[in-house]
Amino acid sequence: MIRFRVLARFLFGLVAAAIACSSAARPRAPSQSDMDHDLLEVTIPQLQRLYSKHKYTVTQVVQWYLARIDRYNGIYRAVETVTRSEALAAAAREDAEPAGGATAHGPLWGVPMVIKANTSMEGQVTTDGWVGYAIPGHELIAPRDATIVAKFRAAGAILIGHTNMPDFANSDTNRSSSYGRTGNAFDVRFSPGGSSGGTVTAVTANMALLGSGTDTGNSIRMPAATSALIGVFPTRGLVSIAGIAPLDWMLDNAGPLARTVTDAAIALSVMAGEDPLDPRTLGSAANAQPGPYTQYLQSGRLKDKRFGVPSFILRGAGIPFHGLPAAVPEDVAAKLSADQSIALRPETLRAFMKAVDELRAAGATVVFDDSILPDSFARIASRVSTYSYVREGTERFLNAFGPAQYRGVTEYENAVGAPLAAPVVGTEPSNSQIGDITIAQVDIESDPDAEANYHGPRGRTLAAYLEPLDRLHLDGYVYPAIQMPPPDETMPQNGGLSDGPHSATSWVNMIGVPAVVVVGGYYPGGLPFGLEFSARPWKDGDLLGSAYAWEQATHHRHPPILVEKGLLPNAP
Repeated sequence: MIRFRVLARFLFGLVAAAIACSSAARPRAPSQSDMDHDLLEVTIPQLQRLYSKHKYTVTQVVQWYLARIDRYNGIYRAVETVTRSEALAAAAREDAEPAGGATAHGPLWGVPMVIKANTSMEGQVTTDGWVGYAIPGHELIAPRDATIVAKFRAAGAILIGHTNMPDFANSDTNRSSSYGRTGNAFDVRFSPGGSSGGTVTAVTANMALLGSGTDTGNSIRMPAATSALIGVFPTRGLVSIAGIAPLDWMLDNAGPLARTVTDAAIALSVMAGEDPLDPRTLGSAANAQPGPYTQYLQSGRLKDKRFGVPSFILRGAGIPFHGLPAAVPEDVAAKLSADQSIALRPETLRAFMKAVDELRAAGATVVFDDSILPDSFARIASRVSTYSYVREGTERFLNAFGPAQYRGVTEYENAVGAPLAAPVVGTEPSNSQIGDITIAQVDIESDPDAEANYHGPRGRTLAAYLEPLDRLHLDGYVYPAIQMPPPDETMPQNGGLSDGPHSATSWVNMIGVPAVVVVGGYYPGGLPFGLEFSARPWKDGDLLGSAYAWEQATHHRHPPILVEKGLLPNAP
């Protein structure tokens, strides 16, 4: 009997110890106030320390972000599709994995993130912002993940939704035919920019920790500038665009949108790499600075850096989107470029000059010189002509990432009984007909005019970009990310519905050099001002190092104050 009692006590002790250990490994249900305190503006490293200490499970954190979407998305309209059940299932799988920290789980372990709606997520509708890809029975349901989405999943990210975007990413503001208008998180009446406006509103409003964006002419960088985020345009070829519905595949790029440079660097390290589905990435490993990109992040790295200010941006010289082929006469090209000029607004110039003072206070030299990317640079860049190849990009995308019922433009039109939209098949009158010149759709590989219209002008533009860097011993360029503050979309702009804030930065896409937007400060009314840096090709690590040093020297970022009741119930 005594032996039985001793054995019973021993077994009871083992069970109690096991329960205690289990309880220690499983966080108790946290309070809402604790989670709000810990997770609002949390960074990736901070979140993963919380996981390592077992303060929160991945499931609890994902539920917190989903609750914020439920609370605010009806007002800001940032997330078009919430992948709730898939996200919670992925979080449960992460929670079931053995402990071991980010090294064991991946660099994006448990990070809730959003993906732009032009980027394929297996089993989800890739709306591309367009109602035509969401027609019942004819949805563009992705048969597999885009390359970057597969990388995010493998790194441990939890994908919680597809973000809203304008149709085909073809706008500087964020209205879509598939979901409507997205508002700026700092003031819902104002534009968040486009075309990654849904992602920036979701991330800056803490509906997600991290997001993906795409950029054809400014579409990562300009929205980042409106919303106090870090937006990275990598050297084209560092990150694959396979699985992303193209607007102009010769100009398209993909990159991260984050609240801190550190988070952006972690995400870019995951996204980078060669991909046989994207020929531009092949050989990139030999050219690029090696990752992880966090190794380039050090405070004080602005000391002794030299940045030039592109004079054509200050003067607002225009570069037509998609460029102009060689057959367009010089006088016609000059008029079209003049029509595309975008004046730098006085309030934006004041914000930029204040940022220049802060750069100099941090130890950098900022050079103003009329010979630094003058108006002639804009004229050279305007000849990088890409519109002839728009349809080829769409055909390639649908062939590899379209649904079974249509793997090409003609198949779409046969299946749906309606044409695929003009912007992605190259039939927009404003772009396909320039005076007497008709821009026909061809494949770049077989185009006899490719050298005259694309390769040659692109090479000359890149050479003109590098010349001041060499001559004046510059580390890069610095300039306003957009030419104006975000517009109030409740008011007519220039006599009509606002088409968004505009930039003079499409030349970055034309030559594929790296650029990053940082939080440059705020306008007097409280809306963010974005500062953009660009650098030599493949110097993405050094560029992020400058962005980090700026961030640490200024600490401009603060979260927006969100509203729960709509100010614009019937916004256009």
